[in-house]
Amino acid sequence: MNAKVNFVRITPRKMGLIVDEVRGKNINDALTYLKFSPRKRTATVIATLLKSAVANADRKGTVDVDKLFVKTILVGGGTILKRFRPRAKGSAFRINKRTSNVSVTLAERT
Repeated sequence: MNAKVNFVRITPRKMGLIVDEVRGKNINDALTYLKFSPRKRTATVIATLLKSAVANADRKGTVDVDKLFVKTILVGGGTILKRFRPRAKGSAFRINKRTSNVSVTLAERT
């Protein structure tokens, strides 16, 4: 009932905004929220992760998929891609392209 995705090219701060809304919700409510979320790119990544966790739970066969809820969902910073932009007088300006690591745990509500 766990799933994780690493090195998503979305900043952890943007991922955290959507993840905070989903945490603790029923799995069907969470997927409905993500479907109509204004942040489409971030929401699709998290929705895919939740569907993967549900498939993992269904594969075990010991839980009722309709009673699942998002127990924990954590966002952490991944590797940072460092790029450089040329600036005046031969100097350079560093641009950090941040990535995210997201892990989710589902549990069955009793």
